[in-house]
Amino acid sequence: MTAIDIPQNNLIQPGLMHSGHVGCPGCGATIAMKFALQALGKKTIMVIPACCWAIIAGPYPQSSLDVPILHTAFETAGAASSGLRAALDMQGDTETTVVAWAGDGGTFDIGFQALSGAAERNEDFIYVCYDNEAYMNTGVQRSSSTPMGTRTTTTPGQGWKQTRKKNIVETLAAHRIPYAATANIAFPDDMIRKFKKAKDMKGGTRFIHVYAACPTGWRIPSEMCIKVSRLAVESNFFPLYEVENGIKYTLNYEGNKTVKDYMSIQGRFKHLTDGDYSGIQAMVDEDWGLLKKKL
Repeated sequence: MTAIDIPQNNLIQPGLMHSGHVGCPGCGATIAMKFALQALGKKTIMVIPACCWAIIAGPYPQSSLDVPILHTAFETAGAASSGLRAALDMQGDTETTVVAWAGDGGTFDIGFQALSGAAERNEDFIYVCYDNEAYMNTGVQRSSSTPMGTRTTTTPGQGWKQTRKKNIVETLAAHRIPYAATANIAFPDDMIRKFKKAKDMKGGTRFIHVYAACPTGWRIPSEMCIKVSRLAVESNFFPLYEVENGIKYTLNYEGNKTVKDYMSIQGRFKHLTDGDYSGIQAMVDEDWGLLKKKL
């Protein structure tokens, strides 16, 4: 469990995402898509519900992606992906990979019912949540992915979020799906490997939770996107790990930084005191200990 090597040849291959998209400067979600498509390849269909990426991809007939896109309603990514997979199977197309690509609001909250239903049926597609920890596309409102301590437009001032972030990977692992994993844009080799693994598994629901920093909502400079994302892993705030069939755990990295190292450089946490950081550190340490017990 040491730092992950990042072979540079993985980062210079031609991609399936074009320049000219409308993502914000430093947008972690656009970086995530670039790495994901590099792993998934041309025979991929993206199912994108309402989210930042529904805008970034561009309105029909324009598109920033060189793969087909099915735009769908906020709450329906799991159901729409299930139906699309069934339609492709009816046509005898078993090679095309169906990928649901949703934000945290459309995964943790509004889309969870359809996702849970698809996972319970073990539908054959990859579900990706690119997590920027709030409803960024509509004005930085808190979601159940928003971590404790965060100021958003719906948790402002001294009303900053007082509850834990939902553990979505453990929730999906409890469905006993074939594969659930976390990934981070600051660790591209690890991320690409996990997407290739999910693609090659073929069959059943595969879930990948991608940490994707949002300079706009997190109140950080655009050039800090990768640094902040890396610190999330190095502080064990966002562990990199995999779960197969709900029971086999693999931990990919163990950090030695503190949550204050990670949180204090972000504007959304500037109001926190040393006492607040200590409380959050205790929560992270508890979660980390629980995770290591499952290895």
